[in-house]
Amino acid sequence: MSKSPLSVIVLAYNEEENLPDCLASISFADEIIVIDSDSTDKTAKIAKEYGATVYQRNLNNDYAAQRNFAISKASHEWILMLDSDERVSADLAHEIQVCVEVNKDFCYQLSRENHFKGGVCRHGTLRPDRVERLFKKEGSFYEGIIHERLHSPYPKKVLKGKLIHFPYKSWSVHLQKMDKYTTLIAQKYFEKGKQSNFLRDVVIKPLWAFLNMYILRLGFLDGKLGFEFCVLHYTYTLEKYLKLNSLNKHQGRI
Repeated sequence: MSKSPLSVIVLAYNEEENLPDCLASISFADEIIVIDSDSTDKTAKIAKEYGATVYQRNLNNDYAAQRNFAISKASHEWILMLDSDERVSADLAHEIQVCVEVNKDFCYQLSRENHFKGGVCRHGTLRPDRVERLFKKEGSFYEGIIHERLHSPYPKKVLKGKLIHFPYKSWSVHLQKMDKYTTLIAQKYFEKGKQSNFLRDVVIKPLWAFLNMYILRLGFLDGKLGFEFCVLHYTYTLEKYLKLNSLNKHQGRI
């Protein structure tokens, strides 16, 4: 079967566990590019075994720059952007191939569903989201150090097939990511001159974050996992404002 004229870009760092399933799910693509952020495991070796072109480039906490670098290396007009912990379902793969063949000027959003060993989260903090991942190279670029956004000159359209996401291997990984992100966000707020109020930001906002996700966003329907992730959303909100408050008052010290 002929391959689709599509460049798939995968960002990776020490992803030897996730990468094989990710790359197997995109075997329909003519070009696979893996941007490896100086992994110390077998990430690069596995990528090459699956026929990917591997570029070594340190992430340096700038996801937008990493993705823009990857886009510059793509050979095809159409690009599919993935992370190592994502897999393209069979239905989605078929849709992507059709979109590339039809070649209309759209930026396609993919419906991403979060999976874990303990089940699937369809509500609360990890309810399915739409991510803009299939787009034309010309005029497209990413912006933002964290929670980076794709800028595309074309109108958006949603595909029906699922992008399966395995976001966290363990609670330890999740907590490390929370610490990293809350530090970056607090620093960003601080550099913009944002002030924090103890009652509003440290007391009220984290509580509202939990209630919003667990009750209004139906996190309770996901059972224990739903409760656990909503509690961690409370912690995430609390942590970023505690760090901002500390930066404002004591240069980051407690």
